[in-house]
Amino acid sequence: MSNIGLYDSYSVKYLTVLRKLKTQNLTGTLPAEFANLTFLKEIDLTRNYINGTLPTNFAKLPLTILTLWGNHINGSIPREIGDIATLEELVLKDNLLGGPLPQNLGSLTRLRRLILSGNNFTGPIPEEFSKLINLTEFTIDGSTLSGKIPDMIGNWTEIDRLDMQGTSMSGPIPSTISKLINLVQLRISDLTGSDMTFPDLQNMKKLETLVLRNCLITDRIPGYIGDLPALKYLDLSFNNLSGPIPGSLQNFTKRKKIMLLTSNSLTGAIPGWIQSNGNEFDVSYNNFNDSSESGCQTSSVNLVSSRSSTESNSIEWCVKKDLPCPTSPQYHSLYINCGGSKITAEGNDYEMDLTAGGPSYFYVSPQERWAYSSTGSFMDNPTANYLANNSFSLNMTGYAEYYETARLAPNSLKYYGLCLLKGSYKVLLHFAEIMYSDDETYSSLGRRIFDVSIQGKEVLKDFNIKEVAKGVGIGITMEYDDIIVNGSTLEIHLYWRGKGTTVIPDKGVYGPLISAITITPNFDVSTGPTGLSAGAIVGIVAASFVLLVLILVLLRMKGCLGGKDLENKELRALELQTGYFTLRQIKAATNNFDPANKIGEGGFGPVYKGVMSDGAVIAVKQLSSKSKQGNREFVNEIGMISALQHPHLVKLYGCCIEGKQLLLIYEYMENNCLARALFGREEQLLNLDWPTRKKICVGIARGLAYLHEESRLKIVHRDIKATNVLLDKDLNAKISDFGLAKLDEEENTHISTRIAGTIGYMAPEYALRGYLTDKADVYSFGIVALEIVSGKSNTNYRPKEDLVYLLDWALVLKQNGNLMELVDPKLGSNFNKIEVTVMINVALMCTNVSPAVRPAMSSVVSMLEGRTVPEMSSVPNPDASNEQIKLKGMMIELQKSLETDTSEGQIQIVPTDGPYTASSASADSAGDLYPYTASSASAGDLYPLNWDSKVLENRYIR
Repeated sequence: MSNIGLYDSYSVKYLTVLRKLKTQNLTGTLPAEFANLTFLKEIDLTRNYINGTLPTNFAKLPLTILTLWGNHINGSIPREIGDIATLEELVLKDNLLGGPLPQNLGSLTRLRRLILSGNNFTGPIPEEFSKLINLTEFTIDGSTLSGKIPDMIGNWTEIDRLDMQGTSMSGPIPSTISKLINLVQLRISDLTGSDMTFPDLQNMKKLETLVLRNCLITDRIPGYIGDLPALKYLDLSFNNLSGPIPGSLQNFTKRKKIMLLTSNSLTGAIPGWIQSNGNEFDVSYNNFNDSSESGCQTSSVNLVSSRSSTESNSIEWCVKKDLPCPTSPQYHSLYINCGGSKITAEGNDYEMDLTAGGPSYFYVSPQERWAYSSTGSFMDNPTANYLANNSFSLNMTGYAEYYETARLAPNSLKYYGLCLLKGSYKVLLHFAEIMYSDDETYSSLGRRIFDVSIQGKEVLKDFNIKEVAKGVGIGITMEYDDIIVNGSTLEIHLYWRGKGTTVIPDKGVYGPLISAITITPNFDVSTGPTGLSAGAIVGIVAASFVLLVLILVLLRMKGCLGGKDLENKELRALELQTGYFTLRQIKAATNNFDPANKIGEGGFGPVYKGVMSDGAVIAVKQLSSKSKQGNREFVNEIGMISALQHPHLVKLYGCCIEGKQLLLIYEYMENNCLARALFGREEQLLNLDWPTRKKICVGIARGLAYLHEESRLKIVHRDIKATNVLLDKDLNAKISDFGLAKLDEEENTHISTRIAGTIGYMAPEYALRGYLTDKADVYSFGIVALEIVSGKSNTNYRPKEDLVYLLDWALVLKQNGNLMELVDPKLGSNFNKIEVTVMINVALMCTNVSPAVRPAMSSVVSMLEGRTVPEMSSVPNPDASNEQIKLKGMMIELQKSLETDTSEGQIQIVPTDGPYTASSASADSAGDLYPYTASSASAGDLYPLNWDSKVLENRYIR
């Protein structure tokens, strides 16, 4: 840090603002020489790897802003910092600072922001802080501060954010908090001490976020809570709240809200409006006494263990206390790959656990052998994922495959072993920290701290995976030998008490995380609950099974079961690594493929929306009988996507193969595809602001980085385009349609028999010469990135007669220095010019004629996120632009010939699967059946191409 060269120029001594060194992963210590820059008013060194202590001579500077969050700074805050009378912002969160808070910080009367979360401060909040009457933000989460919350906080009448989660402070919350009527966000959690009543918050009309979790509140929920007009997020979980849910909380349903009331003592009936409003509400683990029959997860409402009665047969087992087995207990072991797909490890089959989760979520496995309940929304990033992957391609140590993925939760995560035989069990909890890097960058500075209980007994306190494992990417197992099951259920509870960091490497990376769970018996299982030996039971079951199979075979041979209409041998031989659905289930979900449920159609066939019996919404892709390549691509898609799991890849839930029916079952994507959102019909367009467009672009890049570099199978997608990027309800991007995907085999990069893709998105070296590497996907991504910026289709927009594609226009604008003309006019001036410029330059780098010059997708992610700067030498220059335009001209000639000329018999257009789509739009007209249509769409947009590359080279290159 001390050799960054600030002192080599005479002009530096007049420096007033130091901001450009943010997120540069600078190392070393803070130079005491900064004090020589006597005009310096702002220092912002956010997200670096700076260590050492805070220099005392910073007090000589006329600082107004000192921001050092996300570093490795230790020691205490020097009392001299309190002498900087001009200071308005002191942001030191997520460092290693400790000791007591200096009393004389209270003399900083101009201070507006005091951000100290994620450190190790001790002692009480000094009474002298009462003088900080201009504070608008005070956060102290995750420190070991003690003492009572002081009355003097009532002096902070200008404050709009107050965070006190995860400290060692005690209640009650002082009555003076009622004076803070400008609060927008209030978060207090995990207080110690005695019980308290609900604080008076009724005048906080601006309050949007209210978290009073685990604060020892023994009271009723005040009726005025539902009348707070701006409230969007309410977390009152893990208290001792009693009485019924106030009727005024129904006002909460009029806006998209999250309400968490889990683990209280609420009684009365569960109001009907809670289960029918579509919001994320968690009322689990309470004492409601109504006996109405309902599921455990109604829409987005978690109802598990919410009833006081455990005897009634009129309610489901999962809403009863302790989740009693609905049948006779029969299991004695359990293996779960938390957050991952089905695998075999150490000779055991670990069940997959791939549900997306959410703020209020309960899931039970298909065989009802296990379940989990997740509560909470990630602070400052409600779109963060509840599944974790090996984000930094860490080389795993203590390796088992289940360490590559994990499930996490922002507040509370409970796993259950269900229908277990009584007895003593061994529980193995497998952990690996896979969300932090292992280098000397800010991404390695995160601290994840949480507690773990088994059967209600705390077994891990302030558990830090990275610290215990002595690094990231290292698998560890915590073993517990004598866990008693007296009923039929074993509960494992992981809970976050607000400690550690919350924004490193990104917002929302915190909370309990677990890779896998292993449960085995400590008793002899040779005799089951019937008293028969295990061998006898196996013999009886086997004999019954053989008899049943013989009967079915005879019936099938006679044609009674459709045996004369055999399935395709290629499909029957497929060893499916995904879930299987029956045709009866899919017909019930889609109302027998009712046309009203049809939401899209491609070359593969129609797509239907379906609702399963448990309320899960799915999308069903049905192979059309007209599809000539359907079987091959059906197999390919299952084989590829079932082996790939990532937040930015569409999830394949399973398939159905019965008779001639070939069905793929996917997660349902509420906002259809990116093409429709950007340049569909007027009524289909979505209002995508710039932050959303950037999020979508980064999501696509992350998905491709996973396919190319991070997954065990290195995959080239071959058909990246806006129609194959789907958008979920939160507008997160997910790559779909793997029917054309291929394994990236470095020794065999030249494909000469079958070239497939979409003209306008295909890399020149692949389209014209059959040369395929992952850089073909990089090229396609660059085109999509340009479409995201411009809101225009690459193939259907021609600004001038001599410009064939959107890419050509971008190159011309780059050459003329007018890049901002490319920006979608719908954005107006509401976009970040620097971020737009970066995205366009990255797109042009990706579409370079030379594949060797195109960046890897991991580098693309880094550039888009601002962690590295685009290498401008890789952006095409004017000469390269001319060559690019010439190649595009050949491509358009090829496209025209495909539409009109097949006389040579060398070019064959074969229908294949169009983009998988999902939409909540009704299908009132024929036009509504298609997710995206454009009047100028050509055959090249609709079908993959099969040609002999030598013929192409002769016809269009030589």
